[in-house]
Amino acid sequence: MMLGYWNRPEETAEKFRGDWMLTGDRGRWDEGFLRFVGREDDVITSAGYRIGPAEIEDCLLTHPAVATCGVVGKPDALRTEVVKAYVVRKPGADVDGDALKKWVQDRLASYSYPREIEFLEALPMTVTGKVIRRELKARAAGESEANT
Repeated sequence: MMLGYWNRPEETAEKFRGDWMLTGDRGRWDEGFLRFVGREDDVITSAGYRIGPAEIEDCLLTHPAVATCGVVGKPDALRTEVVKAYVVRKPGADVDGDALKKWVQDRLASYSYPREIEFLEALPMTVTGKVIRRELKARAAGESEANT
């Protein structure tokens, strides 16, 4: 367990509530088990809703045409952020963004479907095969800046 940040007592104090260290991990109790749903810094705030990207990614991955995906919040003047999905199709698959939006709308809460879907050849990944969301988030932020 971490004792504190080196020479940064203010940042250390922000990470603790009493004896408890706040890791930034989010979870929920599900039938007696704690289910990991994502990191606090990955949460998307859209029109007052707090949306976890992992649930949307899991839903998209159940579509037969989706090989992999990453979901992030894209800055938006009206909603704070909109849900944006970056999707890699399976070889030979032909699916469009509207079909994937409908797929998610039919399975998850109405406010959590991706308002934007962009298809890529590959996603930024760690050596262990996890999507690097911060790179996708930076890409989405750059798109917003380019449109202003």
